[in-house]
Amino acid sequence: MLKPEEFFLPLSEADREPGSFTVNAKSFARDAWERFVRNRLALTGLIVLMIISLVALIGPFVSPYPYDGMNAAIRNQGSSAAHWFGTDQFGRDIFTRVLYGTRISLLIGFTSTAINLVIGILYGGIAGYCGGRTDMIMMRIVDIIYAVPAMIYMILLMLIFGSNVYSVILGICVNGWVNMARVVRAQILSLKEREFAVAAFVIGASRKRILFRHLLTNCLGPVIVTVTLMIPQAIFTEAFLSFIGIGISAPQASLGTLAQDAKMLLTVYPMQMVWPILVICLVIFSLNFIGEGLETALNPRGKR
Repeated sequence: MLKPEEFFLPLSEADREPGSFTVNAKSFARDAWERFVRNRLALTGLIVLMIISLVALIGPFVSPYPYDGMNAAIRNQGSSAAHWFGTDQFGRDIFTRVLYGTRISLLIGFTSTAINLVIGILYGGIAGYCGGRTDMIMMRIVDIIYAVPAMIYMILLMLIFGSNVYSVILGICVNGWVNMARVVRAQILSLKEREFAVAAFVIGASRKRILFRHLLTNCLGPVIVTVTLMIPQAIFTEAFLSFIGIGISAPQASLGTLAQDAKMLLTVYPMQMVWPILVICLVIFSLNFIGEGLETALNPRGKR
């Protein structure tokens, strides 16, 4: 007689019926990764983003020029072997500053998104699972926060804490988690009445375990897709703030700050603005392609 654990062992070649065939089992993560890799745009976006992130992380350490080093003798020079992207109006190496600015922009994008992810998952999960009056009160608070334009939060925070990286991250996070909370809440409301959640409740699982182990795990697909769209939004927001002059202050420089500095010399030295804008476009397009690829890969209905 077979033991219980032996019912789930794969059949040997001798036990298989003639003419039958078997399919190797795949985990959901492996299946999603294989479908993601087949999407050429998504894979290209992932490779480009990894290259940009790696160069931005390592580049400033190996560059012979500091990001804030000035040299009046080489102001506004074009591209050369010594300065790949040329120099700006203060004689600073633009390539080094673009790498440094990319690092700051990616730091703001990923850090603010991670904070919004944690807050949004916890808030939306609790609201959706508790339901009733608790859900109504929590979502009305969300509506109040969302009713105030995000730009007002950012300007007020920068007036209080100054124009720095932490103020930008805090300003993005004040109401950036609202959309994530709404997505998670909608998923929890549709999943908590499903058979697996009811079965977990019947066998005595705690409400905490049902929420974190069963419900939130099954809504990771839409959450991951939303995260990939929140990162470029945060990067673009920071670039916009810096471009209009209320973002990160000197001598620090983000990609938006570099574009803002080159605005005055646009008609004379247009390439000084092209380089930071080009990097912003590459990062945002790469993240959008990754998001579209993940949306297809993590959607069970898209599986063929």
